[in-house]
Amino acid sequence: MTDGTCVASRSRSREWAENAIRLIEADARRSADTHLLRYPLPSSWKHFLGPGSPTAPDVQLYLKDETTHITGSLKHRLARSLFLYALCNGWIDEGTTVIEASSGSTAVSEAYFAAMLGLPFIAVMPATTSATKIALIESQGGRCHFVSSAGQVYAEAERLAAETGGHYLDQFTNAERATDWRGNNNIAESIYEQMRAESYPIPEWIVVGAGTGGTSATIGRYIRYRRHPTQLCVVDPENSAFFPSYQQGRPVAGASSRIEGIGRPRVEPSFLPDVVDRMVQVPDAASVAAAHHVSAVLGRRVGPSTGTNVWGAFGLIAQMVAEGRSGSVVTLIADSGDRYADTYFNAEWLISSELESSASAMKLVEFERSGAWS
Repeated sequence: MTDGTCVASRSRSREWAENAIRLIEADARRSADTHLLRYPLPSSWKHFLGPGSPTAPDVQLYLKDETTHITGSLKHRLARSLFLYALCNGWIDEGTTVIEASSGSTAVSEAYFAAMLGLPFIAVMPATTSATKIALIESQGGRCHFVSSAGQVYAEAERLAAETGGHYLDQFTNAERATDWRGNNNIAESIYEQMRAESYPIPEWIVVGAGTGGTSATIGRYIRYRRHPTQLCVVDPENSAFFPSYQQGRPVAGASSRIEGIGRPRVEPSFLPDVVDRMVQVPDAASVAAAHHVSAVLGRRVGPSTGTNVWGAFGLIAQMVAEGRSGSVVTLIADSGDRYADTYFNAEWLISSELESSASAMKLVEFERSGAWS
């Protein structure tokens, strides 16, 4: 300018970001909402309630089927939110290398969105990650970068972002920040909208697992924002840090979870314990047994974290039955069991991993027979 004032402009960068946001929104509009399935529970458990029980409780269980997303899992919602969050914050530009610490469904979904925007994507993961998961990420155009242990993924993702001049999406920190918990068709709003015409439209309980903590944070906040009486139960696999930390009211170190998609060796920043009404720790063998049980009932495979969810939901339903209370419970089908054909649905792998689950399987059968949960 003639008066000596210096001006810098990023108009081209903003134009690219606006088009990227348009592409993501267009993709969402082309996608229908995920299904809400009613799980077939016995019609009456009255004869197990004891003499003098006036009415049989009518308890209904619903499964929010997140496998119907185009990338096949609950993490599709998170990946979309993380990309929109980064774009609107100005952290992703044309040609930016996008990086995530993930060996599972989050990386699959993020690779999908990166490819949509023409961006390189790198998933940082332990070298022990299954070939099936690696292939899924690569099928979406992503590249896998390996570290020797799970605890190294955070620092290595940060290092790669600095080295490439890229952006680390950091699902574990940004999951609860990136999602609009007040609505905007988030998973909580979707559940309540789909339940409107049911016999018990306001669930007694919603049951979810915690990986990043983002889903429980979104649902817990939405429940409070809409002033619903629904309670939120978070189920956690054994050895994960979330349950003992919640129980003791302080951060407690855990170990890597054997149930893929949930559980963490540390309490992630996106986990908000104050919006959680109850936590239940589920044995790994029980998660596997429940995944097999639900798969048999539905006629298609569901992933192991879905087993964790349903195990927790059955326990809450049994409590309602014992108290003679009617109502509804909602939980999630997080991903398809077909992703785990060589692990959780492989008998030899289960034996070698010491995840034999016959005792848990018997407990599930007894629950559906009697409504009792020992």
